[in-house]
Amino acid sequence: MINIVPLTQVSTEDATAWHAVVSASLAADLPEEPRPTFEQVHAQLSVIGRDNRRLLWQAADADGAVVGVAGLRLFTSPGQQHLAELELHVTPERRRSGVGSHLLATAIRAARDDERRSLVAAAPGEGPTGAFCAARGFRRVLAFDHLLLDVADADVAEAEAEHPGYELVGWTGTVPDALAEAFASAKNAMNDMPMGDMDFGSRTWTADRVRAMAEVLADRGDLLLTTAALEKGGKGEMAGYTEIVIRSGETRRALQYDTAVAPAHRGHGLGLWVKAEMVRRLRAEHPGIEEVETDNAQDNTHMIAVNHRLGFRFHRSTHECQLDLLTD
Repeated sequence: MINIVPLTQVSTEDATAWHAVVSASLAADLPEEPRPTFEQVHAQLSVIGRDNRRLLWQAADADGAVVGVAGLRLFTSPGQQHLAELELHVTPERRRSGVGSHLLATAIRAARDDERRSLVAAAPGEGPTGAFCAARGFRRVLAFDHLLLDVADADVAEAEAEHPGYELVGWTGTVPDALAEAFASAKNAMNDMPMGDMDFGSRTWTADRVRAMAEVLADRGDLLLTTAALEKGGKGEMAGYTEIVIRSGETRRALQYDTAVAPAHRGHGLGLWVKAEMVRRLRAEHPGIEEVETDNAQDNTHMIAVNHRLGFRFHRSTHECQLDLLTD
């Protein structure tokens, strides 16, 4: 018998059980990947996002042991209120026993009750998650390549290149007030990134929203680094930027967040410029970080080429799978 238990208040015991399930699941599916720390999992469960709501469930067996977990992210910002995102893990020894199906049915019911149109979930490579999703009506809508960069071996020569009319700036944490509006405008350049057939919708960034995003990361104990290219001449326009996150408790791997160049400033090598400068920052400010992980949609050939020039190499792939909830 499987008992699905909703979590409204996440205790240390709940987070410990969740962490154990996720760690066991990832060890089976992605054995070469680092496991999340307890602190990272606890923060993910307990820190409330600014543009979404999260519903959480645990699956317990007849003895009360937690053998599966599911988290449903319900986006609340205009442009994405049709979308829900699912994370689901089952301990390897309890797979194919109905645990995942029970959790999925619970999440689908909640998403439909909230009038969501689409449910998306990430499936690594060609593993069991993809087969599980396909058997339950999900379809693949977007493929990602995950790349890894050895920080010590990265080619950062581009950081020294001259880019007339532009200057580099950087900050840690929340964007400085003087740059907040320009940063929000630059982040809106991400709305034309390749999304395949995914029902992603659109995001509109404002100064308040970029501040809120940084606050969420800070509340989780994560460190956010940003390097940007500004247009000279008093115009105040941000031409491009890149973001790196070092998660709480992380000692060797950083995560690439957004990199974007505003349409009017493309074709000048600014993407490679800001990314090379970011690697120089990592070397100087965080010498313990040995590698950076990024992911790119497989049809985002331009950014993949930029990353390869910097020294990123292919690591693994994932597929974004989508279930259309408003169809019978």
